[in-house]
Amino acid sequence: MLRTIDWDGKAVTIIDQSALPGQYRTLRLDTVDELIDAIRRLAVRGAPALGAAGALGVALAARRHPQDPGAVREEAERLAAARPTAANLRWGVEHGLARLSRGANAVSQAAHQVLEEDERTNRHLSQRAADVITEQCGLRPLRILTICNSGALAAVAWGTGVGAIRVLAGRGAVNEVLVCETRPLLQGARLTIWELAQLGIPHRLCIDSAGPAALARGLVDCVVVGADRITRNGDVANKIGTYSLACAAALASVPFVVVAPDETVDQTMASGAEIPIEERAPEEVRSLGGQVLTLPQTPTFNPAFDVTPISLITAVVTTSTTFRGNAAATGSAVTSLQYSPQS
Repeated sequence: MLRTIDWDGKAVTIIDQSALPGQYRTLRLDTVDELIDAIRRLAVRGAPALGAAGALGVALAARRHPQDPGAVREEAERLAAARPTAANLRWGVEHGLARLSRGANAVSQAAHQVLEEDERTNRHLSQRAADVITEQCGLRPLRILTICNSGALAAVAWGTGVGAIRVLAGRGAVNEVLVCETRPLLQGARLTIWELAQLGIPHRLCIDSAGPAALARGLVDCVVVGADRITRNGDVANKIGTYSLACAAALASVPFVVVAPDETVDQTMASGAEIPIEERAPEEVRSLGGQVLTLPQTPTFNPAFDVTPISLITAVVTTSTTFRGNAAATGSAVTSLQYSPQS
């Protein structure tokens, strides 16, 4: 598979995730407006991939306005606002803007660095996360539950949550991955299932509301997810439906592990209460594949993300740090936070 997102020297290229699994195609994006549109309609998505998109978008703007840094910053701000919950997008934009005073080539080089480091960083992250999961569950074939997509399609390459599952599979430590469909846009059903099939990792699909039932019935050994923003205290914003899985996992005494790169940690936010939650278009839940599901003008509640507090999480594994709750895997509430930097 090609990189999820890349740079051909003049334009951004992406795998069009809105077309999968029915069609595998790539798109070439020549302007920041085209990139913003691709981000908003989820043709490119996932925390690490959005970080790369932010840096690449600034490179596009710098080449388009080589003598006008004000115009570059204006386009960069529109790009950063395209998905307000995703910390990596703004991180990527700011990473590119930090080189703007050195010229367009320096901005392009910074974006290229993000691309080159992504797979190496996420392989390292996935190894660390797999070690934490093994520490919690033992080295045995595990039944793992996940939601949304945290594989290679969510990054430039390799992935985060599904990246850890790939490492575990290589160790012979995956019995099956149970994949929540991830309503309303079905990133689990469309993307994660497609990736697991490509990798030859055993899997089954379940409706989102069946995830907690699977935990209650003892069908899951560990929940593994990615993240779109992590606050200083370890609270996590991830795809809507993550919070209900964390509640059910805590009640069932099943480890709940979050895997994300360092750039997903937002040190400006003290807790999940400060995270802005993106609300998406009503049409996403009123219809599916062009088929109307309800009355056309039905009001909707369509948040793209929810927030899971650290009290429900066993471990948040980043590239360099592990946030641990001291009782999350026992089903009782966490009363203190153990913050354990690791190399």
